[in-house]
Amino acid sequence: MADPILAFYGDDFTGSSAVMEVLSFAGIPTVMFLEPPSAEELAGFPDLAAMGIAGVARSRDPAWMEDNLPKAFSALAGFGAPIVHYKVCSTFDSSPTCGSIGKAIDIGAPIFGGAWHPLIVGAPAIRRYQAFGNLFAGTDDGVYRLDRHPVMSRHPTTPMDEADVRLHLSHQTERKTGLVDLASIKSGHTDRILADQIENGAEIIAIDVVDDETLTEAGRLLWHDGQGPVFAIGSQGVEYALVKHLRALGRIPSTFEQPGLMPVDQLFCVSGSCSPINSSQIEAAEEHGFQIIDLDATSAISPVEWNNALEQARQESLAALSQGRDVIVATARGPDASSQSRLAEAIIKSGRSAATVNDRIGTGLGQLVADIRRKTGLPRVAVAGGDTSGHAMTALGVRALSAVAPLAPGAPLCRVHSSSDDIDGLEVTLKGGQMGDRNFFRKAKTGT
Repeated sequence: MADPILAFYGDDFTGSSAVMEVLSFAGIPTVMFLEPPSAEELAGFPDLAAMGIAGVARSRDPAWMEDNLPKAFSALAGFGAPIVHYKVCSTFDSSPTCGSIGKAIDIGAPIFGGAWHPLIVGAPAIRRYQAFGNLFAGTDDGVYRLDRHPVMSRHPTTPMDEADVRLHLSHQTERKTGLVDLASIKSGHTDRILADQIENGAEIIAIDVVDDETLTEAGRLLWHDGQGPVFAIGSQGVEYALVKHLRALGRIPSTFEQPGLMPVDQLFCVSGSCSPINSSQIEAAEEHGFQIIDLDATSAISPVEWNNALEQARQESLAALSQGRDVIVATARGPDASSQSRLAEAIIKSGRSAATVNDRIGTGLGQLVADIRRKTGLPRVAVAGGDTSGHAMTALGVRALSAVAPLAPGAPLCRVHSSSDDIDGLEVTLKGGQMGDRNFFRKAKTGT
């Protein structure tokens, strides 16, 4: 095994693949596991310099985190990397009761140690910016402060009503959060400000990132001369910053030839995302000949009705694929779609928990992907939605993923590693609802 550089836990699957993307396409061999890997499994990747565990903590409550994160964190500590990264969504959406970033820090800090913990959320490559502690995110229409973002401010589960990451975290942990701000970095006073923040009792220190200069400085602070261990929190901005600094040190090549994305004849996709960006991508795919099969998510209230709906979608998908069509099976087409409001109403009326129903939907879509792969042997599939991706990969029996080629920032094409011969080698892209341009699904098929 190569000298370890970084280990990470992704709080959802799409975010985990985004970390693997940044590292792999900078020349740092990386593999992402679905469960803490054994020594034998790690030995199967002899050139590994970074490893990660793709989790589902973003959609779980603090009790689940207490039961599951310590084992994962201990496995990451055992890898021996100088940096361990708890990867969160680049829009920082979380709450004290769902996907609590503060709770994850409280669990991880005693395991990994360290005098302070870098918080790096800004990632200019994906149009995420942090200035004076406030987070901004870009859309097709412009860049919005997070509490005014047209999607995240109205997120159905974790609406972001606060853009200041320090204030947002203060509702999730009692640990003090400090800031190395944009003005301090630009004026060359980074080290003094950092020392002041630590002296004043800050344990978590957010670092503003808006451009290459601030990203490079964040990487310098993160690396700590590689002495470690450093427990970092943030988006894939952590990896972008680290790569910048390691290149400046000459630790990794300044350039790396990225592999090209090859086309396939057909693509099968499932989508559980409610994002309007994802909805626009489905619409664009339909304009280019994809057959869209709407799957009524409200049927998931009843296991029997849900299985019947899945079977109908499976039959329709196989029929369309046999005619040479590309297929997307979708449970929603945007946050204002009637399907989403109907689902919320149906869950309330049934008295069942939203988590149970959402798990059933994600697992069903994953089983659908597995069935289609086994029936058709299609070489590539696309899965949209963070929670959907996690359930889908679990249902497929995936053990690990490695990066194949860039597709869209934050959503690379990956290769499945599985003990099942009919699943092993499958190419898959796991796409968060906000990722990719309007032609994402067509690019996933054609490579252009």
